[in-house]
Amino acid sequence: MFERVVLSLEDLLGVEYVDGVCAARACLAGESKAALLRMAREKVDFFPMAVQHRLKELLPRIGKQCVTPLGNSSAGAGGAAFDAAMKRIFSPLSGFGFYRIGEDGRLFLIAKSEHYHTPLGHVFPGYRLVEIARQLGIPNATHNNTRGHITRLLETELVRAAGCETLNRVINLETGSLAMEAAIKLVLGRFYKAQTDSPEPKYAGRIPVLVVLGDDEGGIQANYHGTTMVAQIMRGMWMELRDRAERQEAFLVRSVRPNQMEELEGVFAEWNSGNYKIAGFFHELVLMNYGGKWLEEEFVRRAYALCAEHDVPPIVDEIQTGIWSPELFMFREYGVKPAMAALGKGFPGGEYPASRILFSAAFDVLPQFGALVTNGQEELASLSYLITMKWAEANSPVTRAVGEYYEERLRELAARHSDQISAIEGRRHLAGVYFHTLEAAKFFVKQVNKAGMDISVQTYKAGCPPSALTKLPLIVNKEVVDVVIGVMERALGGNWESGQRSAISGQPEKDPNDAND
Repeated sequence: MFERVVLSLEDLLGVEYVDGVCAARACLAGESKAALLRMAREKVDFFPMAVQHRLKELLPRIGKQCVTPLGNSSAGAGGAAFDAAMKRIFSPLSGFGFYRIGEDGRLFLIAKSEHYHTPLGHVFPGYRLVEIARQLGIPNATHNNTRGHITRLLETELVRAAGCETLNRVINLETGSLAMEAAIKLVLGRFYKAQTDSPEPKYAGRIPVLVVLGDDEGGIQANYHGTTMVAQIMRGMWMELRDRAERQEAFLVRSVRPNQMEELEGVFAEWNSGNYKIAGFFHELVLMNYGGKWLEEEFVRRAYALCAEHDVPPIVDEIQTGIWSPELFMFREYGVKPAMAALGKGFPGGEYPASRILFSAAFDVLPQFGALVTNGQEELASLSYLITMKWAEANSPVTRAVGEYYEERLRELAARHSDQISAIEGRRHLAGVYFHTLEAAKFFVKQVNKAGMDISVQTYKAGCPPSALTKLPLIVNKEVVDVVIGVMERALGGNWESGQRSAISGQPEKDPNDAND
């Protein structure tokens, strides 16, 4: 049973601020301040029982035709690579909780949280507070120089929730890529001046080495820290540019295979001496772009110890794991203290593209325009963070229990089907199901998609183990987990024709994925 969270905008943002907002709106729009205050004091149930009951009622309809398929949707004007990957049946007509109805008119369970960024599903009732804020005239658009009360309140709340004295500064940005780009700039700021009047860098003249997580085969493709140029170089793209940068001794990229302690020791011994200096150790904790691989606690703690010994900032990328951890920040589960932590995706609940980089004052070396986006200070985006955090913190015991139950059920599933499944990776809601062959993984995902459950197989990274990726929304309960496992069980058993062993049935005769593979 989820903990009930009922708050008004006044409860969340404070009496004095809300009074000021209502007075300003009354002055500008000629509306009644008393009426505006009543709106600001309206109590909103973040996840009402009526909504939870409706979500339960829909469970037997997963995979079934619910509305008429959309017959004439726009072709768009996407790039070739985007159009080649396009799957229109998953394009949304409407969403509700952990469901989506796509263009084919069938009900899907969003078992990877709409590509990893809707922890509270669609149309989460708690976000009604955002609509109330909009009606009160709270501007969304502002600027670095005029960060509003809500954004500044969020900054202090993030520092509090991180609970780590090394994280005491916040830069507000828009996408996760920009948050990680800011982290890259912050570490390179110890080697190069951002502008001519910047202070002399601590390691001026040394050659910076960016250390990342590599793949199991010794390459550097396992990590994913965004789509900016340097971040892409860090994962093996733009190889000629990387080689030229290395020849010019501008910077180097070196990798460590996940959980390989000996390689970790070797990298620090080799690249933190002479003219070379490790600029930062960049890592995720669950590599959702590499099969959902989970970093072991011993490996992470040793990496942080080496960082402390050699004055190397550890940078944790929590774009994927943030808010999905019962601690909000997964690094807290490891008992480590990063120098920087990047947030995005989950914290604003899919409502806004809002990211943040938390960092230590020791790295506060950039000028104002060193890491800045015009829309990074959006007040309503910050409000969506606060709402998501309130519900997630109140329900952390429940989501921990459900996540652990899901992980346990997956491991039981793997044991029953060890002829097909080689391993379960990830942590709680974030899970990768590893298969012995890529063909088996692709067939499994195709059958699961037929049943109305949206998961995907990772095929685009060389050397990545054949894996089916899931990221369940935090609002699912154990009953939903049982349905998910049941769908997977039947996919592994190949029992799709009869459809007699579950309420999940009614898939169309023609596979709607065939035209999109």
